[in-house]
Amino acid sequence: MSKLKTTILTGFLGAGKTTLLNRILSLGSAERVAVIVNEYGEVGIDGQLVVQTKDEIVELNNGCICCTVRDDLIAAIRSLLASGRPIDRFIIETSGLADPAPVIQSFILDEVLSARLELDAIVTVVDARHISRQLSQEEAVEQISFADVLLLNKIDLEDEYRLIEIEQDLSRRNPLARIIRTSSCDVELADVLGIGAFDLKNILAIDPNILDEHAHEHDQTIGCVAIRDYEALDPAALNRWLTRLVQEIGTDLFRMKGVLNFAGEARRYVFHGVHMTLEGRPGKIWQPSEARLSDLVFIGRNLDERSLREGFRSCLANPHALAS
Repeated sequence: MSKLKTTILTGFLGAGKTTLLNRILSLGSAERVAVIVNEYGEVGIDGQLVVQTKDEIVELNNGCICCTVRDDLIAAIRSLLASGRPIDRFIIETSGLADPAPVIQSFILDEVLSARLELDAIVTVVDARHISRQLSQEEAVEQISFADVLLLNKIDLEDEYRLIEIEQDLSRRNPLARIIRTSSCDVELADVLGIGAFDLKNILAIDPNILDEHAHEHDQTIGCVAIRDYEALDPAALNRWLTRLVQEIGTDLFRMKGVLNFAGEARRYVFHGVHMTLEGRPGKIWQPSEARLSDLVFIGRNLDERSLREGFRSCLANPHALAS
């Protein structure tokens, strides 16, 4: 039985991993893809943003697959393999705080995964606008170090001189990885899938102890606040609050994302933020059978959960006691 090719998509918070995943799925092929999406927070946003396809999509929330939900990753893959569903390829999107090393280890040491799956490539998305700041985090450094392909994304936000500077730094950190410039992760599938770039010898050169069992520990000052509410929001009030929020604590806000229910709007609203940068757009139309709700996730350092919840409450079109 031939092994199933597996691609790991990684990159720090807000780099564009879900955008890349959607591009891969939207371009489509005859392949039947099993997708596993991992999020750090207890409320899953990315799973709501993945395009609707024939492919099988599994969400793993409330922890990173490099540590707290690592067993869930192995169990999810084993379940998909045992399900009898026709699968041609696996794609795994890690959380933005995941260390790739324990994930790689799972594919090598687990007897079922090693027998049935073959790692094809580690594809790391790099945020050209924010990478310099993000390199203070060990996870961002590890994601770059273990990459077979580095997608230097959001190149439209930086000038040529800065892009060359970033590329030189990336090459120093990982001289073996291919660097591809992208905007909105606009990349050819042939550059990220089926490339056979993963080489265990290279990984062992980076981390000789990767096959040893060890626990990955996150920076304890980094946390996540997830908010879910079924009341409609006042878009003007929300815009004022988020603008003020990034001005006050943007340095410590690694990632913000949400799917929002605005009063009087037929479509949900999708927003993203990285540090001081905010962007949003209308999303899919709410269907009559759907419960209209807002999901927001904030990931950052020393977050004040009470303040964030109170700020959100002030944006409700009809204020009420915030749902837990």
